[in-house]
Amino acid sequence: METTMPDYPKDVTFEKVWAMFQETDRQMKETDRRIQKTEELVEKLSQNVGGLNRSMGELVETLIAARLWEKFQAYPFNLKRAYPRVGVYDENHKMLTDIDILLSDTEYVMAVEVKRESDDTDDVKHHVKRMGLILEYPPAEARGKKLLGAFACGVVSPEVRDRAFEAGFFVLELKGESVALLPPPEGFSPKIW
Repeated sequence: METTMPDYPKDVTFEKVWAMFQETDRQMKETDRRIQKTEELVEKLSQNVGGLNRSMGELVETLIAARLWEKFQAYPFNLKRAYPRVGVYDENHKMLTDIDILLSDTEYVMAVEVKRESDDTDDVKHHVKRMGLILEYPPAEARGKKLLGAFACGVVSPEVRDRAFEAGFFVLELKGESVALLPPPEGFSPKIW
């Protein structure tokens, strides 16, 4: 059996092959530059979206915090003092969590978790854990007081609402331009932590 060599073009020179490699290298560098620019644009977009989400969350917190104490007048609380973003620190001054809104009177405090929207019952579980941390490491505003909890959302799913009530939290939701304390189920008693 005889082996034949493929026919190569006769006009291929070292210079032509070298030029082809240089052109390929130039194209690869241009592609790398474009990929880098795209990555930078994606990073900027992510920061902008993150900032927008943060701003929306802060807006919901502001809307919910306004005169929030009025929502609890049917209860034996006088929670007229409101503290935004209260940190919870351990004995080494390490921040463990924060409280979106802490309402207070002389006998009670209420830790209010605020979400722009919630359809995940893990949000409620996380707030239950936060309540434990507040009990273990109470901020100055909460020391020696009875601790209550509330879960407030711009939009809350029925599953999250039900889970929050089961955990003993009050539930609030934005309704138009105001905040509504959702009617609890029959037999509801707010949990005192």
